[in-house]
Amino acid sequence: MAKKNELIVTDVDTSKVTNLRKQVFEGSHHVEEIVDHLVKHFCEELDNYMTHIKSILTAEDPATPEQLDDFILNLPVLIYFTSEAQETLGIREDVAKAIRAEQYNSIFGTLEGTIADKEAAAQLETQCEMIVQVAYSRAYKKVKERITAAYEMISSVKKVVSRRIQETELARFDSGRVKVSD
Repeated sequence: MAKKNELIVTDVDTSKVTNLRKQVFEGSHHVEEIVDHLVKHFCEELDNYMTHIKSILTAEDPATPEQLDDFILNLPVLIYFTSEAQETLGIREDVAKAIRAEQYNSIFGTLEGTIADKEAAAQLETQCEMIVQVAYSRAYKKVKERITAAYEMISSVKKVVSRRIQETELARFDSGRVKVSD
């Protein structure tokens, strides 16, 4: 027997679930467009360079030492400017949050009724402000993840370069050994 809070799938109204999924898709689509626009604006150079790196790494031949050097030298520069963009998004998120709070308080103060009624009405009236705040928050997080991935790429490239240097040194050391005959 099901406990009080357990969901029994057979009791679910599938048409309602389908409608809710559609509503979520349509509502999130607008936020996704805003977020994608912001991220593209602030990360376009880094994204393009990472795509360039991907094309080299997926090629048949391994990356050349010159290409690896290029990655190690260029990624920090792109991260520098992308980090600045991330902070810009953080500032804009803070401003969006302040605008939302100001609008919420302004509406809340003019309403009549219980506190719960006022809160519900003020939240409903500030949905657009909330969407803008959420969009900047999500864009900030996406940019942060791109920066983290770029740092990971630098780390990986450095490991490949170190491994290649070790292999070269080992090959040179092994080729210089004198073989003793039995």
